[in-house]
Amino acid sequence: MKFTRFMVGQDSLAGVLEGETIREIKGDIFTSWTYTGNVFSLGEVKLLAPLEPNQVIGIGANYVAKTEDLPSDLPAIPVFFFKPTSSVIGPEDEIVIPEGIEQVKFESELAVVIGKEARNVAEEDVLDYVFGYTVGNDVTAPQFFREDGHWTIGKSFDTFTPLGPVIETELDPDTVRVEAKLNGVEKQNSPTELMIISLRKMVSYLTNVMTLKPGDVILTGSPLGAEMVNAGDSIECEIKEIGILRNSFVTTKSHVS
Repeated sequence: MKFTRFMVGQDSLAGVLEGETIREIKGDIFTSWTYTGNVFSLGEVKLLAPLEPNQVIGIGANYVAKTEDLPSDLPAIPVFFFKPTSSVIGPEDEIVIPEGIEQVKFESELAVVIGKEARNVAEEDVLDYVFGYTVGNDVTAPQFFREDGHWTIGKSFDTFTPLGPVIETELDPDTVRVEAKLNGVEKQNSPTELMIISLRKMVSYLTNVMTLKPGDVILTGSPLGAEMVNAGDSIECEIKEIGILRNSFVTTKSHVS
């Protein structure tokens, strides 16, 4: 099932995408919801980020180029970071390059959406706590990274976390490929089996540090091939089973809020 959020006029609504139509729903997608009976075509709505996250957590440097490069010893403490929910935008929204720099970096990722409260969850039980998956773009301004490894500022600017176009609940995360095209040219295309820290390991690890709650989003890392981009560029992050998350890059001067 593909859950989405969308705008019709001035109204923000939720729905289930079925082909080229959206069936409006009401209620809490994590607990109880019903169809309203209203149906919209994709052409008459603007898609939003498919949820308003409770929090967004990312993991750094989590892919290798080929299976032979996977390390035999995993890091004792994976590199995690938070991204503010104010950085979340949806499909077709503009990614704004911060004032003072000319480039930012795209990072196409599989994003996990937690569906129920999770604390001290074993790896083999992790998927029981996952509601679904969406596509994320962990936009980064490495110019703002600190030499001692603090990434927060470089990850936190407004518009730096595009999500969408839907939350797919019927997905095997072990069999998908994370792709990206920059101005129509393929830059990323890797299976999730090339993750250094697997999805199950990273979610289990986090639940042993903090309680994860419904609506938490975990960005699972970006394949090799991410690169710096400029204003005017267009990025398409894709996981075929979920859809295409398309955004364009602009400067602060050309952006109209």
